[in-house]
Amino acid sequence: MQAKSFKGKVALVTGGSRGIGAGIVRRLAADGASVAFTYSSSPEKALELVREIESAGGQALSLKADSGSAEELRAAVARTAEAFGTLDIFVSNAGILTRGTIDTYTLEDFDRMVAINVRAAFVGIQAAAQEMNDGGRIVIIGSNTAIRTAFPGASVYSMTKAALVGLVRGAAIDLAPRAITVNNVQPGPIATDMSSTVAELAKTLIPLKRMGDVSEVASFVSYLASEEAGFITGTSLTIDGGYVA
Repeated sequence: MQAKSFKGKVALVTGGSRGIGAGIVRRLAADGASVAFTYSSSPEKALELVREIESAGGQALSLKADSGSAEELRAAVARTAEAFGTLDIFVSNAGILTRGTIDTYTLEDFDRMVAINVRAAFVGIQAAAQEMNDGGRIVIIGSNTAIRTAFPGASVYSMTKAALVGLVRGAAIDLAPRAITVNNVQPGPIATDMSSTVAELAKTLIPLKRMGDVSEVASFVSYLASEEAGFITGTSLTIDGGYVA
């Protein structure tokens, strides 16, 4: 994919201080967007990312916000629009994975997973749409576990990611009159600090025999946020090296 120019555009990425989120922040900033991102912990990593982007000539803003809190998430959207004057691109990336088999899973863990993985996507879409001009772009980061769970202990996580598929379809229809597109990117195993322990196992299960790179997910998001992707909406697109093929 060719590099896209987002000069003059403003983006907000939730959970953007590390992993896939940080990769998306870096890509959108490199493509010219002013990028705000939320983090829930590790302010040092967030500050490092801001400094990295600014040293490259870009604009970045880190915002402490727990995606499990609707109030904090709405405030992050409002602060982004206030700081940069508008909002053009919203990426709902923040998510958690708490493992446990269905017979022992606690209600507290269930509620927390739903709050961060599902409710936050709804709250973010709603808040972002209210700040956006027509023609905005919304991208949700789901997971290929919406299609194939594969391992024990991931039933609730898979449920939350499957819920995003339906949410995106409906949101895309609701926002279509304003030409705001809404899409869901479903990564498979991606090489991050969190996935390092399963790297070798993943390679045996993926037809392409390797983990995905964060930059590959980020480039996919960049395309969906571009003008070229204006006719793509309501879709759930998998990027997983053929794992669910």
